[in-house]
Amino acid sequence: MSIERIGAAGTGTGGQSLPFCQATVANGFVFVSGQVAMNENGEVVEGGIVPQTHKTIENLVTILAKAGCTLKDVVKANVWLDDARDFHAFNRVYATYFGAAMPARACVQSPLMIDAKVEIEVIALAPRA
Repeated sequence: MSIERIGAAGTGTGGQSLPFCQATVANGFVFVSGQVAMNENGEVVEGGIVPQTHKTIENLVTILAKAGCTLKDVVKANVWLDDARDFHAFNRVYATYFGAAMPARACVQSPLMIDAKVEIEVIALAPRA
């Protein structure tokens, strides 16, 4: 089995290096590390759950593209929400990205490691070479 690492080092707030890669491709699957609404400057976008969900999914799209995947290739998503009251607003945004190709999903409330409203990790089926 071959393993490919995408994005050798994770980046945290303020651009600090973190001990994980953006994604790992193994055995036909792409495992994307949990993403938050971090912009290019290493700062979490402001404005609450709606803009943070958009930015988080956009970050996932960028990483998936590096592995030759799109959101349609996602088979499983794990979601952590900082506040359960954001669940319905999160779902409205999430649905606009996945449409009819909804992956299996878990969604739980949990305090996050940084001051973000949402974190999402996904598993995608890698395209055949």
